[in-house]
Amino acid sequence: MSPRIPSRVGVGLLALFAVLVAGGCGRSITSTPGEAPNLEKWVAEVRARPAPPLEQIPLMQQFESFEYAAQGMRDPFSTAFTNTNEGSGPRPNAQRRKQQLEQFPLDSLDMVGTLGLGSRVVGLVMAPDKVTYRIVPGEYMGQSDGRVTAVYEDRIELVELVPDGAGGWLERPATVALEDK
Repeated sequence: MSPRIPSRVGVGLLALFAVLVAGGCGRSITSTPGEAPNLEKWVAEVRARPAPPLEQIPLMQQFESFEYAAQGMRDPFSTAFTNTNEGSGPRPNAQRRKQQLEQFPLDSLDMVGTLGLGSRVVGLVMAPDKVTYRIVPGEYMGQSDGRVTAVYEDRIELVELVPDGAGGWLERPATVALEDK
């Protein structure tokens, strides 16, 4: 069989159909000025409207000038502090040899009893290392240079030296009481 050759009529119809399709598409893409009067009218109205008013620029606040007149005074932010009371008041003795109970914080020491009667009472203190130590007035205990001032049957009184934050030292009373078990 030989391939079939299209007839002239078929080719003509095909060409006519192509022209009609192309012509129909061309009309929807291109438009003339008279075809969209509503759109042109709307654009003209929008362009004719006045522009919205701009926001007013805020006024700048006027600041008062301040003149610093305290040059001769001590700087409050300086770490250098001169202490006039450096020579007076209580001070820890740096030459004194530390005693056994000074290696423990005072709140970790427990009074467990006493030995003796009257004015010769010896306090018994248990340290965190589970060793019981004897303590008498004049000895030291705790990490703040706590000097024992009195030993009673129910408590041990002492005075600690704590820094006052200004280069000096303050005496602070403290007590280690006998706990009821």
